[in-house]
Amino acid sequence: MTTSAQRPRIRDAERTRRELLDVAAEVFAEHGYSGARVDEIADRTRTTKRMIYYYFGGKEQLYSAVLERAYRGIREEESRIDVAGLDPLEALREIATATFDHHVGDPEFIRLVMIENVHGAHFLKRIDSLRELGQPAVDLLDVILRRGREMGEIREGFDALDVHMLISAYCVFQVANQHTFGHLFGRDPLAPESLERTRAMLPDIVEAWVSAR
Repeated sequence: MTTSAQRPRIRDAERTRRELLDVAAEVFAEHGYSGARVDEIADRTRTTKRMIYYYFGGKEQLYSAVLERAYRGIREEESRIDVAGLDPLEALREIATATFDHHVGDPEFIRLVMIENVHGAHFLKRIDSLRELGQPAVDLLDVILRRGREMGEIREGFDALDVHMLISAYCVFQVANQHTFGHLFGRDPLAPESLERTRAMLPDIVEAWVSAR
């Protein structure tokens, strides 16, 4: 039986763990896995390395926890996209736009994705729960595609994972290349004056690719 004295300690532990993850995500996104230092995370949270090891076990476990939370966030966002009642093509457009908005609003997530690509998904491969987390989004796309094909609106030749990859790749590319494109070509795709154009391109690309018309 949980006593009233135990509940505050549980809440304090949860808050401490959440704060450590918040700061760790910032540090890993800024410096990558190899460059991030547990000392810096401890300094930013005004805690100790010993406390970090107590909650997570070590740097690798902390990084894995950051990754899992980041991917869980995007999957939870996907689950909130309401496409009930929309025609298949409109549903795909809505999913593409909502996914783009989430990525633009979370550049830290993009940097973590890029870091994992550099490491060949070394750490992601060890987080079994992520495979299950992504399945509902793919299943939803599969339902939309099958319905669209039955209606003659969507062509054959690809599957739900292909569409998911197309949407994700576009979002990651646009956010990840924000600074390099601004430097090399003088235009930031996510600057206010070009953001709406960049945002509108993705649903158009998806529809043009899948449409049977």
